[in-house]
Order: sequence, then C-alpha cells, then structure tokens
Amino acid sequence: MWKMRIMLLAALQILSAVLVTALPPRCDTQIRGHCKPIVEEKPKCEEMQLSYCDNMAYTHTLYPNILGHSSRLEAESGVEYLLLSVLDTLLGSECHQEARMLGCAVLAPRCEADKVLKPCRRVCEATRKRCIHAFEAIQMAWPYFLDCDRFFVAEEEGCYDPLHDLNAQSDVDDDYMFLDVPPVEPALKIKYTYHSNAQLNSILKRTEEECADIARTYSIGRSTEGKELLVIEFSDSPGQHELLEPEMKFVANMHGDEVVGRQMLIYLAQYLCSEYRLGNERIRTLVNTTRIHILPSMNPDGFEVALSNQHDRNSGADVDDEEMGRSYSSTNVGRNNAQNIDLNKNFPDLTSIVYNRRRQKGYRTDHIPIPDYYWFGKVAPETYAVMKWIRSIPFVLSANFHGGDLVVSYPYDRSKHPLDLNLFSPTPDDKVFKFLSRSYASTHESMYTGNARCGTAYSHSHRGTVNGAQWASSAGGMQDFNYLHTNCFEVTVELGCEKFPPDEDLFINWHENQEAMLSFIEAVHRGIKGIVRDAEGNGIKGARVSVRGIRHDIITAENGEYWRLLSPGIHIVSATAPGYSRASKKIHLPAMMHSAGRVDFFLEKVVLEPEELEEEEAAVAAYQRFDPNNQYERYTQITDVSEGRTARAEKPWWWNYFVLPGVPSPTWLLMNQ
Repeated sequence: MWKMRIMLLAALQILSAVLVTALPPRCDTQIRGHCKPIVEEKPKCEEMQLSYCDNMAYTHTLYPNILGHSSRLEAESGVEYLLLSVLDTLLGSECHQEARMLGCAVLAPRCEADKVLKPCRRVCEATRKRCIHAFEAIQMAWPYFLDCDRFFVAEEEGCYDPLHDLNAQSDVDDDYMFLDVPPVEPALKIKYTYHSNAQLNSILKRTEEECADIARTYSIGRSTEGKELLVIEFSDSPGQHELLEPEMKFVANMHGDEVVGRQMLIYLAQYLCSEYRLGNERIRTLVNTTRIHILPSMNPDGFEVALSNQHDRNSGADVDDEEMGRSYSSTNVGRNNAQNIDLNKNFPDLTSIVYNRRRQKGYRTDHIPIPDYYWFGKVAPETYAVMKWIRSIPFVLSANFHGGDLVVSYPYDRSKHPLDLNLFSPTPDDKVFKFLSRSYASTHESMYTGNARCGTAYSHSHRGTVNGAQWASSAGGMQDFNYLHTNCFEVTVELGCEKFPPDEDLFINWHENQEAMLSFIEAVHRGIKGIVRDAEGNGIKGARVSVRGIRHDIITAENGEYWRLLSPGIHIVSATAPGYSRASKKIHLPAMMHSAGRVDFFLEKVVLEPEELEEEEAAVAAYQRFDPNNQYERYTQITDVSEGRTARAEKPWWWNYFVLPGVPSPTWLLMNQ
C-alpha cells in the first residue's frame, strides 16, 4: 500500500513540473521589455447593415450604439428595431418616416472618424410635437428611445439633423398639404385614399396645429369600443361662441360602411385650413362669420369592420357571410355600430309624438322633450354623445352624409301614413327644407341633373332632392330629432351609388362635392337673426320666435340671440317669452339676399297668471330632462360588468406583436405606464 502511495506522489510531482513549465513566464516589471501592456481594441466605424435604416444620409455606424447594444445582431433582435420595421403599418403615411429615421439615429448612430455623432435635440422635439398625435391615436406611448433629453444633444455639442434629406424632399412633395410656400392648387395635396381611424385623428390634430388660430379639435365622447368621436371646428375664435354668429355642423360615417362622406369631411377640414392660410376671400369670410363643426366619423367601430371586409375582398380572400353573423350580409358589413345598432334608427322617435298630437289645439312641432320611456331602450353610446352635443351648442344648420344613392333627403323621415307606408310627409318648414336641399343638390356636379340613376330615391326625387318619408319611411332618425328637439335644421346627403367606392374615385367625389359643401355652409346665413331683449336691454333666454303660418318656433339662446332660417318672401315674425308681452314685425326677404337680415325685439314685462306660469315652468322642466333616471349610465355599467371587469385593462390591438419570447414585455409602449 505504501509503495503505491510513493508512486502516486512521484507521478503528481512530475505532472506539476510539466504544468509549471507549460505556463507563460511571469511578468517581471523590473526587467525592461519583459512585460507587454494589454491594449483594448477601440470600436471602429463599420458599414451600416440595418435594412430599415439603409436610406439614412450616412453609410457608417458604430457599436455599442447610443442604447448600449454591443453589436448589429443585438440591435436587430430588440423590440426597438421591431417597432421601426412596422411604423408604416401602425401610423400609415403620417410621420412614420420621421419617427423611423429618428430611431435609426439612435440604434445605428452616425459614425465619423471612429466617433459617434449624436442627433440634434431640436429635431427630436419638433418631430415629437408634430407626430405624437399619431402615436396617441393608436394608444401607443412615445418610444423611450426617442426621448429627446436622454439620447439627443444640443447644437453646441456638435449634433446633426437626421431628417435633413427628408425635409429637403418634403419642400417639393409634402405628404399632406401644409406648406409655407403656397402651391398652385392646395387641394391637390389632399391624399385621395381611405384613412384609418388613427390616421383620421392624426390629420385632424395636425390641421389644428397648422391652423391653430382658426381650428380646434375636441371630443364629444367615445364609441362602443372606446374610440374617440373627434370633432374639428373652424372659427375666427375657436372654442368660443360669438354673439349672433351662426353655428353649423357636418356629420358623416353614421353607417360605418358608407365612407365617402367621411373622406369628404377630412378633405374639407384640410381645404378650409389651407385656403384660409392662402388668403382665399370666400373661405376667410366663411370662417370669420360662421362656426363650423365637422364630425367625420360617428361610427368608427363600424368603419373598421367595413374597411377590413373591403381589404379582404380586394385581396381575393373568401368572406363567409355566415361567419360575419346573421346581422350582416356582404353588402352591409360595418353598417351598424359594435352593438349591432343602426344609429340612424336609434334616436328618440319624436315624429310619432307630433303625429299623435296634430289634432290637438295649439300643438307644436318644436322642442319636444325626450320621453322617459326612450331611456329604457338600448341607447348606443354614439347616439348618446351626439344628442348631448346637439343640445349643448345652438346649431342652426346641419348635414348628415350617407351613401348608396345620390340625393338630398329632407324631413320628415317618418311617414304620416297610419300603416307607415311611404308617403310625402312635409314639415311646417317644407319650403325652407326644399331650399336648403336645393342649395346642396344644385351645386353638386351630377346630383341636380339626375344622371346617376341608382338606389330607390330616383323615382321620387325632384332635381336631386326628396322627402325622406316619401322615399323610405323610418323612425328614430337623426334629422327628424334635430328639427323636432332643437333649433337645428338637418338634411341627409346621399353621396353616391357606391357606399365604398375604390380609392381612385375619391378625387372625383371631392370635386363633385366641394362647391356643394361650401354653398351649404353659406346657406346658414339665409333668413333672419337678432336678439330678443327686455326693456332694459338685457337678452331674454328661452324666448319664442314665431313665423305666422309656420307651426314651428325657434327658442332664443343664452344671450337672447336667435337665428331663423326662412325662404325668400314676406313674413310676419313675432317674439314672446313667459312674463313678457308679444312683439311682432313684418319683414321682406329678397330672393337674392345672401346674408341674414337683422330683426331685434324688445319685450315689455306683464303679469302672468299662476296657472300659465306653472305650465311654462313644467314645459321647460320637461325639455331639460335628459336621462333623468340615469338609465344610460346604469345600462353602460351593466354592460361593462357583463363583458368582463378586466375590459379596461385590455392591451391595444398591436400589443401581442411586440411581446417576444424570453424578453421582458415592452410596457414602455403603453400609455399611462
């Protein structure tokens, strides 16, 4: 045993000697030249090889990059680069190039003389201000690696402009139409293609920024799926009501699959902004004397369904109508909202109330209260938002854009026939509505001539106009609600035979409707306007302005002001208010008078009988009742619970695309994180 131990010990000594001789000699600092210093290799400029950054103004980059990625492979495998690769899909044509090039300046920084040259902070800040709306529209936060303070530097530190070449090109061919140098034809800068909901909101926001002195965007609520119902207004004092300045509105895309009106209103917003800046006298007069409100999409949820279906059909994909649900066919996919509600049949049916009361003495056809039973039905959030909007602003005139026919339809929409058969059913203001309808149809390039024979309106229409009930009787429509519940006169404009025509038709659609829309805005200035005051000169809110022979009154607004659309001719106009005497005037409106005549009234106070006072107070209280039992809120809460309490925590539609295996979830993409 001991002999084996001696042999093993000897073997270990021999192995130890071999290992020692095999090791490199120790560095002895006392001996000159015996030690060689370890030199770390410095990073050098290398050729740009990131495919989504190959159009940058430089050809060489350096790693580690500004984010600390040590190599091209590490940069390519990150969520940051993945985001750059899909920006065009996410943002559309709006800002995707600027955001991608800024990102490339960080992920693959410019390298000169083996040193990184950082991008300028001012460029980043300007881009963020211009483009953040595009990210917010898809519920995405501004990317952390585009933080202007962290990854970009000031001019004094020797920065460069990564967007220089792009900006130079945009001076010649801008994606949109906002140029400091007036082009020959600003309208040609409009993009004649369909815009997604995100792109629509971005365009409206950018228009607001470009024309901040005359434009303002605001939201009137959200759709069933939470999409913003965004409005843009034009006025010389945006956000403010000006005394005696009439307010009008355009609404489109109430049916999600009827999309031409949506595009026309986007183009109109761009056109008003562009032409105002170019000094177009007609547009400046319109904006300076009118407050114009534009809601391009009342049904953004339905539009998304319709757009997706259109893409499927254009790509040749098989679309199974049964898979879409029984409520849809291949011809009306996306028509209703996300709750499968037809929004143009979802408003209170006030027309039936008028018909039921027409044999009563002294019955009225104005400011009819919303019946309490209406709130126990299914009220869509889009309908609710628009009703509150209509009640909150003293609109005078309105147009609601649809598709599938080529005609202007005017109230009533609900037939007076006892069996609800199609029958001519005029309002007390039939002459005014025919005049308003003609103001649009007669200036449309093909509607007035009746050359386009499509749909069912042709056999009933007269020079591009038709009574709604005579054409196709329906209850719960928006134009009847406007007329019977408020001071607003609304017509429905059917913009063409095809509800969803190809992109190439949009150019023709715009030029057919451009003049008609402007003429319709100008029509808000027809008739009379004025202020009803007491003996001391104070405006009287809630006074009634009546026209002899027309059983439909206008109610004065906050400062006693009113606007009364009237056809040319001689009229006897009266004003009265609870506790005041009646005053009357005879007026003459010439046929060629294109601005509202000023007719003021001064009322003397009188003693009102207690019974009369109670009646007036009851009438006012009834009109002001809007969802008195909070039925809508209760229904909404119940719906939220039934659809799952975690609905609010749902991630945006694009989220799963960026969740990579083995990589922490990129929560920096989420807003409010």
